Amino acid sequence: MTGEDIAEFVVMTVVLFGGAGFLMGQALAQTWRPGWQLVPYSLLMAAANRILAYALFSGDLAAMGPLVLDFAVVAGLAAFAYRITQARTMARQYPWLYEQDGLFGWRERSASGSLPAAGSQDRHGP
Repeated sequence: MTGEDIAEFVVMTVVLFGGAGFLMGQALAQTWRPGWQLVPYSLLMAAANRILAYALFSGDLAAMGPLVLDFAVVAGLAAFAYRITQARTMARQYPWLYEQDGLFGWRERSASGSLPAAGSQDRHGP
């Protein structure tokens, strides 16, 4: 790969289509869609990336290697965003049931970790 090929990959695949894949993952999680829907949408975005690379940079349209790499980048970023958004949404939408457990997960809220009563002050400060 030449320097121009690497720059094309970073700008087109990682920034443009990877960013769109990240937003797609967030949108699917926020609308409670199942995770398997990431696969066909990512495949369509990877195909669009290949078509633009062909049209703008005289890339090889029929090459399977770049298509697989584009799919892996887009699907990986989409799955990353999907899981983060899903964990945040579960903890935020159902705070009496769940609390966030790290970046990607949530757990059932323990009895000792119940929500504070309305109007109570947090006493964990200096």
